Amino acid sequence: MKKVFGRTKGLTERAFHYCPGCTHGIIHRILAEALEELDLIENAIGVAPVGCAGFCEVYFSCDMIGAAHGRAIAVGTGAKRARPENTVFTYQGDGDAGAIGLAETISAAARGENITSIFVNNSIYGMTGGQMAPTTLPGQKTSTSPFGRDPEVAGHPIDLPLLLSHVEGSAYIASVSVDTPKNVLAAKKALKKGFQTQMEGKGFSFISILSTCPTNWGMSPAKAIKWLQDNMQTHFTMGELKVKE
Repeated sequence: MKKVFGRTKGLTERAFHYCPGCTHGIIHRILAEALEELDLIENAIGVAPVGCAGFCEVYFSCDMIGAAHGRAIAVGTGAKRARPENTVFTYQGDGDAGAIGLAETISAAARGENITSIFVNNSIYGMTGGQMAPTTLPGQKTSTSPFGRDPEVAGHPIDLPLLLSHVEGSAYIASVSVDTPKNVLAAKKALKKGFQTQMEGKGFSFISILSTCPTNWGMSPAKAIKWLQDNMQTHFTMGELKVKE
């Protein structure tokens, strides 16, 4: 029988632990496939902070570095400068790269650091109890905004890829989602372009991926996908926002 689909070599044999309906597993899969298809597994260095994103250290087959909360891009910068021949990527949540690590994110883009950052945006702090995040939408209920986020009190959500697209040192900025098969393929294409941007030495690449968090949203996996489509995709700017020639 002809084999038409198999496990990517970019992942280890360990089974994912994520909550039912969480799309971290999908993102892991397409990221690992991108590494394999670009022949980067042996060359890549991944950097993961804390939170749900931090668990990816045991799932990817490439070398991984653990970083403190919010410092993945700073650590990735050091790794790339020390070993410019390696392909360096960070895998971070919205609370990590958009809150405590926001200065590192913007500064790395401004300097044009030749690394690739993957930003998993589920509009909430997933691991620590479902608190309001920098990307929590107006009116969205969280454990620290039980009546819904009020922009007059808590400010407005940050559209980080849109912001970074206006930073001069950034080279490739994209905002994608993994809610449908079509969008999963588009997300994988964006990841590959992010790595190719780095391989060509063009500068900082940043791929934002909209993700669900059914557990902290208090929804079934199916309802969570629908909520993402109706609310997140209509609020955040989607598509390729900057492509440096």
